[in-house]
Amino acid sequence: MKIIKAKNYNDMSRKAANIISAQVILYPYSVLGLATGSSPVGTYEQLVEWYAKGDIDFSNTTTVNLDEYVGLDASSKQSYRYFMNEHLFTKVNIDMSKTFVPNGKAEDLYAECRRYDDLITSLGGIDLQLLGIGHNGHIGFNEPSEAFEKTTHCIDLKPSTIEANKVFFYSADEVPRQALTMGIKSIMQAKKVLLIVNTEEKKEILEQALFGSVTPEVPASILQLHPDLTVVTCFE
Repeated sequence: MKIIKAKNYNDMSRKAANIISAQVILYPYSVLGLATGSSPVGTYEQLVEWYAKGDIDFSNTTTVNLDEYVGLDASSKQSYRYFMNEHLFTKVNIDMSKTFVPNGKAEDLYAECRRYDDLITSLGGIDLQLLGIGHNGHIGFNEPSEAFEKTTHCIDLKPSTIEANKVFFYSADEVPRQALTMGIKSIMQAKKVLLIVNTEEKKEILEQALFGSVTPEVPASILQLHPDLTVVTCFE
């Protein structure tokens, strides 16, 4: 485990973007695992800025996103496909046909999960997985008590996750109650993992995840066992 101390959110974003850009520059055909939410927004902004300056080329890069809400169309402003289009995909020269997000509108959600697992396998796995951490220690939408051996699956969201995500909706009532998410097993199979954490209220759960017992009650704690984990955080 490598922990990189950042001065603030902007510094964290630059440091995280530097790790991602190095991956893409050194290995142009990389498969990036990407995340959504407030934590990676600054990282994506930095990548877009460097692309605009001609410092990075995404034309050969493939991406797979961690998760998507069940029931939201890709055109919905609250969907994670829309988020990625707005913050990264439409602002760089990535081939949109090589950007993948689970289909939350699939008629058969179980089949969609299996399709997504097969897709990742066909790509040769994920080279670098970007992650944030939830207030309850979730990564992706893998909530506490989720089994570590799960791959992509449909999950019922915990009330705390719904409450945290209501800021992206008009109210908590509009937050979908289910999501498709890559499982812990899927995440742990990535060759490298990059975890970014900046808000003060996540300091305690980050400490539990990195230095506490490895337990499904704190899903992110499994990252202690990953052979190539980098954490960029504003905390000591």
